[in-house]
Amino acid sequence: MKLAIVGAGWAGLAAAVRATEAGHQVTVFESARHAGGRARSVVHDHAGRALTLDNGQHILIGAYTETLALMRSVGVDPDQALLRLPLDLRLADGSGIALPDRAPPWDALAGILGARGWGWRDKATLLAATTRWQLAGFRCAPQASVAQLCTGLTARVQQQFVEPLCLSALNTCADEASASVFLRVLRDSLLGGRGGSNLLVPRRPLGALFPAPAMAWLQARGQPVQLGTRVAALQQDGRAWRVDGQAFDRVLLACPSWEAARLVRTADRATTSAARSWLACADALRFEPITTVYATSATRLPRPMTALAGGPAQFVFDRRHLGEDGLLAFVVSVSRGTREELQQQVIAQGRAQLARFGLGDLQPVVTIVEKRATFACTPGLQRPGLQVAPGLSACGEYVAGPYPGTIEGAVRSALQALA
Repeated sequence: MKLAIVGAGWAGLAAAVRATEAGHQVTVFESARHAGGRARSVVHDHAGRALTLDNGQHILIGAYTETLALMRSVGVDPDQALLRLPLDLRLADGSGIALPDRAPPWDALAGILGARGWGWRDKATLLAATTRWQLAGFRCAPQASVAQLCTGLTARVQQQFVEPLCLSALNTCADEASASVFLRVLRDSLLGGRGGSNLLVPRRPLGALFPAPAMAWLQARGQPVQLGTRVAALQQDGRAWRVDGQAFDRVLLACPSWEAARLVRTADRATTSAARSWLACADALRFEPITTVYATSATRLPRPMTALAGGPAQFVFDRRHLGEDGLLAFVVSVSRGTREELQQQVIAQGRAQLARFGLGDLQPVVTIVEKRATFACTPGLQRPGLQVAPGLSACGEYVAGPYPGTIEGAVRSALQALA
């Protein structure tokens, strides 16, 4: 099969690698001059020094089995490229929950019982809730929100466990987030085998984690990746398709939903009921931003990741634990406000909450806002399907599936689209 893939993000490159392994001829088109999509590396000049940063401080989890397998396929060893940490949501003062390195469900049980600063009522309500969710098969009414799901939990458990997990996994506030998707994430991570809930923090820039090795792997096998090439139009030609006049047996749209919708509208098949339905779902998606504030300090934090409270940022990562010198990354999910406002608020938050570690010298380096980082994962959301028309498919984290807007969701959708 001669396959055109529009988009060189994680979904597009995942599809290209697996299609190549299956013996197909692949051409990848990417409008940007770099690969990686919304999980990419950028170069920033700071005081005459070129810094390779990520467009956001991304983390993976141990349950990302397909993503980890793909990294291995293109020659990246996840054990070397990622720092593996047990799930740790503790604040700077050490309060909160951290799971030990044990097999499930004993890791979650020990983490809940050992949570610092939690009373017995806090622990009892979370144990009761997790038991109830497990007995229900981690399923609930599709219209339920995470806030509704967690009504019986204490305020402390909601603030230090539910809200940080919900924001980091779904990038949607708990009162607007889908409870069914949240439960699926909990099921696959907390009960997905030993290490499934581990946090995997990149030791390398995102570009070196998969996109750049995948492109090199494809090009070594004669599969072209055309960067800086924006596809203008699709046209059906019998059972085949033309991409800007080039003939292909099949086209896979691995670009963001708004770009995929633009291309579907250029095709003759856009007038069919199936295509109109697909476009309606794609157009109805709402997106949420993520802001990452990079800053410097001479002080090393005791842990690679520390939870924050009472301000815009939910987490801070000390990248010295990842082999970098003096760089911290503050993550603001569902960010609101201007770049300048957020940077000022986050620096003030960091100085106040991390004062015990002596971060009075904290200074901003650059603030990166990804305006449409993920779709808003709301209850009962109707997401576009994989199939748009015969021979024309779509993939990406936004298509119909059980996962929120994550790298693993994007990768799995690409593999499903090829099936």
